[in-house]
Amino acid sequence: MNERFEMRFSGSGGQGVILASVIFAEAAVIAGLKTIQSQAYGPEARGGVSRAETILSAEPVWYSKVTNPDFLLALTQASLDAYSRDLADGAAVMADESLAIPDGLDPATVLSVPILRTAKETVGKPFTANIVAVGAINAALGLFTDEQILEAVRRHIPAGTEEINKKALDAGASLVTPETAARFRRKIGN
Repeated sequence: MNERFEMRFSGSGGQGVILASVIFAEAAVIAGLKTIQSQAYGPEARGGVSRAETILSAEPVWYSKVTNPDFLLALTQASLDAYSRDLADGAAVMADESLAIPDGLDPATVLSVPILRTAKETVGKPFTANIVAVGAINAALGLFTDEQILEAVRRHIPAGTEEINKKALDAGASLVTPETAARFRRKIGN
């Protein structure tokens, strides 16, 4: 990880992108990094485009705004179109497989993953798409150990949902092979 790694999570209100962002901030705390997390509220919370942001850093974070994300998660076409414009050079993009990649994005830095389909068909619970995404993101970027990301998930889920969320996390991680992750990390300079 560079000194400062800016992450943007986007989708539709209700898809859990805010929780996914919170989980990465929590994992940073567990790993001993500095972090700041923010989110957008308002009409977005009722089905419109929503976003959340997390900054990871080895040093104190003096400026808390994400300006040029190093990473973008997009779960809807509207969010991909809206938030893929101001990315850092060589930024990594993880998009649900159902999305059309906009012109201007380097295909080598875009990873299309069946996040929504996996949550529905493999996990059996569409509402776990955010945790599937967390597993896939961490497998692709290698930001945290499996134990750190699992602990971060456990700290932010309701009691009694540990098993289904572990299944979602594992299903997401399995979507990214070690070979794909190595190629992806090389392309984005991680």
